[in-house]
Amino acid sequence: MPRMSQHSLEQIAERIAGRVIGDPATEVTNLSSIKSAGKGSLVFADSAASLHAALSSRAAAVITGEFGGSSGTKKPLIVCNQPKLGFTQAAAMFEQQSVDPKINSSADVHMSARLGQNVAVGAHSVISENVRIDDNTQIGVNCVIDAGVVIGSNCKIGHNVTIHSGCTLGVRVMIQSGVVLGSAGFGYVRDTDTGRYYQFPQIGTLLIEDEVEIGANCTIDRGALDATVIRRGTKLDNLVHVGHNVEIGENVVIAAQTGVSGSSTIGPEVIVGGQVGIADHVKIEDGVILGAQAGIPSKKVIRGKGIVFWGTPARPIREYLKELAILARIAKTESK
Repeated sequence: MPRMSQHSLEQIAERIAGRVIGDPATEVTNLSSIKSAGKGSLVFADSAASLHAALSSRAAAVITGEFGGSSGTKKPLIVCNQPKLGFTQAAAMFEQQSVDPKINSSADVHMSARLGQNVAVGAHSVISENVRIDDNTQIGVNCVIDAGVVIGSNCKIGHNVTIHSGCTLGVRVMIQSGVVLGSAGFGYVRDTDTGRYYQFPQIGTLLIEDEVEIGANCTIDRGALDATVIRRGTKLDNLVHVGHNVEIGENVVIAAQTGVSGSSTIGPEVIVGGQVGIADHVKIEDGVILGAQAGIPSKKVIRGKGIVFWGTPARPIREYLKELAILARIAKTESK
């Protein structure tokens, strides 16, 4: 658990574009839920019901919406447009580095590697030749960073992470434990005479842009001949696989156990539920929502910003539910 620091409500309000009701000098020392709040805790309330509970708690202060501004409470408040977002932004002020910015004595760092200021490298990690790691980045325990990898500033790389050659990471990228980046893609050519399979060259690259977050045990393949690209601000849950030559747009969210096959494209602002299967050469256009366990066949184009698609093959949810209703009526009729 990260160590916490202490901040005044005035400092926090300035950070999250909120306004203080009550004493702006009130100090808070930790973040918590309403249920577990104690002396010095900062909590958030995004509804009238949760505000009532927060005001009755032991919390030192509450982040809430405009609806809470007229509550008349003696407990200090920070009022902002989006309380949960404000709470999330405030959290960054409290977190401090949980590791010392140093190279562990058991780490193997090649003499040609270039490490910036305040870089931390955990025990038994290997940093290969010509790697570049910029300022304030943390590398966990038992990581392998292959030759020529570039990692930007203020990144956090968890334990047991492997980053293969040809990978470039932007700034403020967060990689959780067990992730493999830049592995060879699953691309084979079949010899029709013998039936044997031969791996197509997997010599491309992987680009991960700024502020991408990748959950535990994800695997992202490098491109075959070109690049696999994860654009700025995208978030991947645990156990997501991204195949070679895939491009994922900005601010995409992908839930756990989803697989994206090679050469598919996912546009910006797309939301992908858990256990979704996306076949090869698929195009998911901007703002589409794929419900859990949806299946997208090869070369399919899915379009419709804000429309939820569900089922296999995936279709708009209204259509899918209508089909289920028809099937239910047929089954009921046949059972009579």
